[in-house]
Amino acid sequence: MVGRGIARHGYPVVSDEASGQVIGHVTSGSPAPSLGKNVALAYVPLAQATLGTMLFVKVRDKLVAARVVALPFYRRGA
Repeated sequence: MVGRGIARHGYPVVSDEASGQVIGHVTSGSPAPSLGKNVALAYVPLAQATLGTMLFVKVRDKLVAARVVALPFYRRGA
């Protein structure tokens, strides 16, 4: 998550703020204390799953920015 907000299971993923088109949903999300950020996993179409793509998660009727990153989020000792 780039913006402030925690994506939770079932929250809709939106392609962009202007269209508001739902393209997927969050499967899990929570704060990651070891990273100091909020993280989430979501199902989205392959075209929107390229690294660096900006998406939005609808958290309590507000769109919160998120970025597609490589897995794993954290590597021990890195």
